[in-house]
Amino acid sequence: MTDAPLIRLTDITKVYQMGDMEVRALDGVSMEIHRGEYVAIMGPSGSGKSTMMNVIGCLDTPTTGTYELNGKLASAMTDDNLAQIRNEEIGFVFQTFNLLARTTSLQNVELPLIYAGKTPVERHQMALKALENVGLGTRSDHMPNQLSGGQRQRVAIARALVNNPSILLADEPTGALDSKTSIEIMALFEDLYQKGNTIILVTHEEDIARHAHRIVKLRDGKIIHDEPNTPITSEEHMAHLSL
Repeated sequence: MTDAPLIRLTDITKVYQMGDMEVRALDGVSMEIHRGEYVAIMGPSGSGKSTMMNVIGCLDTPTTGTYELNGKLASAMTDDNLAQIRNEEIGFVFQTFNLLARTTSLQNVELPLIYAGKTPVERHQMALKALENVGLGTRSDHMPNQLSGGQRQRVAIARALVNNPSILLADEPTGALDSKTSIEIMALFEDLYQKGNTIILVTHEEDIARHAHRIVKLRDGKIIHDEPNTPITSEEHMAHLSL
């Protein structure tokens, strides 16, 4: 049996109409990502990385080209199908955590499981295990305002992973964190990668991208670099900061 890619983008374009102008956010992008990879997608503002993340995350569809996710042709799906595939296949982690303020850590992590139709007992058990996996098992009854920024991002990561998705898609996950906390979160991503999770990290920060095992760089909607990377360790990153 051949190892088919988890993600296959083939000649993807995304064109936005801005008044009389056409903006080509993605311009003929082709790429494959296999299960168990840890990939950073980099590029300056306007490079197309956010658009690429939206296509990979089934938040947007390409203008032309095809996108296959786990053997399914996502580029041809209806909005309802895309919503279903987002819930089943993709765990999202955002810069701003996106936690519900008046609910506990456990209830925040349970949310995707409600949409997945799990019973209250199943939800409780799965959410608690996800929190334990990110080192927050003892904080399950805490509200977001009782947690540090790093702890809130760990809750968001637990929520992203609770459905056992095919991909963890992280958009600038350390953007709202200080340097030391950022390094702790990147160490957690490395741990999750070592356990077999597929991670796609979208960032404009070189230091953060260097934690990934493969770096893809975009410029003007095209891939200009796609190479394996020897990842920086958290200790090296910390030492680099103290120089």
